[in-house]
Amino acid sequence: MLDLLRVAAFVLDENGRIALWSPEAEHLFGYRVEEAVGAYAGRLLIFPEHLELVTEWFLRVLGGQQWAGVFPIRCRDGSARRAEFRHISMRAPDGRRQILGLAADADTVRELETTLALSDSLVEQSPIGLALFDEEMRWRRVNPALERITGIPAERLLGQRLGDLLPGVEPTRIASSVRRVLSDGRPVVDQTIIGRTPADPDRDHVWSVSYYRVVDRGDRPLGVAASATDVTERHRAGDEVAEARERLAVIADAGDRIGSSLDLPRIARELADVSVPRLADLATVDLLDEVLTGDLADLGEPVRIDGSVRFRALAVAAADEGAGNAAARRATDRVGDLAAYGPTRMITRCVTLGRTIVLPRPGAGELRRIARDEEAAHLLGEAGVHSYLAVPLIARGHVLGALSLYRTTNPRPFAPADVSLAGELAARAAISVDNARLYHRERRTALTLQRSLLPPVPTDRPGLDLAARYLPAVSEAGGDWYDVLPLGEGRTGLIVGDVMGKGVHAAAIMGQLRSTTRALARLDLPPAELLEHLDATTVGLGESIATCVHVVCNPAGGWCEITSAGHPPPVMVDADGRAHLLEVPPARPLGVGGAVFSPRRLPMPRGATLVLYTDGLVEDRRDDIDVGLHTLMRVVSGPPRPIEEMCDAVLEELHRDPQDDVALLLARNRP
Repeated sequence: MLDLLRVAAFVLDENGRIALWSPEAEHLFGYRVEEAVGAYAGRLLIFPEHLELVTEWFLRVLGGQQWAGVFPIRCRDGSARRAEFRHISMRAPDGRRQILGLAADADTVRELETTLALSDSLVEQSPIGLALFDEEMRWRRVNPALERITGIPAERLLGQRLGDLLPGVEPTRIASSVRRVLSDGRPVVDQTIIGRTPADPDRDHVWSVSYYRVVDRGDRPLGVAASATDVTERHRAGDEVAEARERLAVIADAGDRIGSSLDLPRIARELADVSVPRLADLATVDLLDEVLTGDLADLGEPVRIDGSVRFRALAVAAADEGAGNAAARRATDRVGDLAAYGPTRMITRCVTLGRTIVLPRPGAGELRRIARDEEAAHLLGEAGVHSYLAVPLIARGHVLGALSLYRTTNPRPFAPADVSLAGELAARAAISVDNARLYHRERRTALTLQRSLLPPVPTDRPGLDLAARYLPAVSEAGGDWYDVLPLGEGRTGLIVGDVMGKGVHAAAIMGQLRSTTRALARLDLPPAELLEHLDATTVGLGESIATCVHVVCNPAGGWCEITSAGHPPPVMVDADGRAHLLEVPPARPLGVGGAVFSPRRLPMPRGATLVLYTDGLVEDRRDDIDVGLHTLMRVVSGPPRPIEEMCDAVLEELHRDPQDDVALLLARNRP
């Protein structure tokens, strides 16, 4: 500071002559030492018009007073320079009075005063917390904003070490940054510090802190200045935006994954997997047992007489296999287990009330109401479960089950945003669960109807060995059927058909066509005429189309007569094991109208086998139908074997992943 001001010093004796003249005085006023020392100061430095006033001040100071102020001095070049003076009276060793004068350029003093005032105002009035640490990490300067941040007055902070009074604001990390800045001089900018201070001891705050090294004019370190800005709200807003994006990502992921199939266990697994780890550390999905058994009458009132509800555990997902989550997982029901829980259990209340239950910080008593028993409650406590959320799965007015979420390693309890997200996931999954439930109900109905309409396992007819199979599609039953019709004169009618479509409707149409076929067969109509009547019947059933192949076998005569209505051609396997497709006159499917059916009579010698089937056996989405036909002929070819064994071999080879119904009927002219 003195170097900046270049303070000039001089001494006047009691007569007003200059007794000492410093180099700074020479620099300030221009007079050399030999010109100044011994000269009368009033005549050398003072303009004539100010001499009387200066003489008066000189006498006062000589008498023991002090004087300070700004006064113009005549410089060696004749110019005037305003100087800031301070005069002090003192005594020489011999007892005579002298005056010590200190002077600096007034403009320089004013500029320095302005700079210091500005700096001080900025520090004191800044809304940003400012501090200065010395090389020993002690507080040396604190502004009011930092006092408000810390909640500690400056007089308590100054001289104390960093972590002594503020242990909750990562003092080790701050000290490390201060030491690094002191060491290499490179500033640390926008370091995020999270903690609590006496100003708000119950809530975490986030500060953006920057550190800069402070040096003197000789570039020697004096300490480190730190600035701190409370960015808690900005940080919270950023977290909220990030959480909102994460929620949207979870919902999008759920839209892609949940409900991709009609398999209930898979839907439950998808819901649990989407929930972990982005929403919870552990998730379980439990459905009401009535949903799986298909007893719709009980869905409206799942509560038993004793107040309990039966649940079937379908899925469990944990964030990782650490000790905590492993213990929590052991506390859950095993997948596939059936359990009945009383009215006080949280999941029971969730489904009976149809409301979400949130326990932000459950105690030991509430853990016992979450867990299945005391041992499971102990495991949940051991796992560190500190927050619980149960969301009902509701679709079309029915409660189908519940999604249970647990937090162990995630330190935050479930917040309203988490509850909203869990509700969205549960709603999406519930619709998929209900769709699967309705689908399986309809499939069971269609299968029951279709199996009731199909004939019993055919018994051998005179001269014929018979074997038949019906397999429904994995996804949904259709309208495939087969039948064996007793005819006169030792003949047997064989028919295999396929109603286009799926479900109950296709099964019902199939039943009507089969009944019509059996009625017409009793009239012993020729095959072509029988199909004409069947075509007219199909047209009368509305928008229904079916294909079929009708075969009349005469084992004694060694022939068969085949008539087709848009159906895949039968396969004939000769007695020596050679297989070939039979060429049958083509015709339109049943239900189109106006079809002309032409039968074809073919030899069926002793030991020959006729293979009738529906397209579900040979068609595959991945391959052309010719691939399936060639595979069929390969399987049925070869040395003679029992007809039942041949039937099983065909299904084993060609019905690996069925997407369509299959009806298969084999007839062998008994050797």
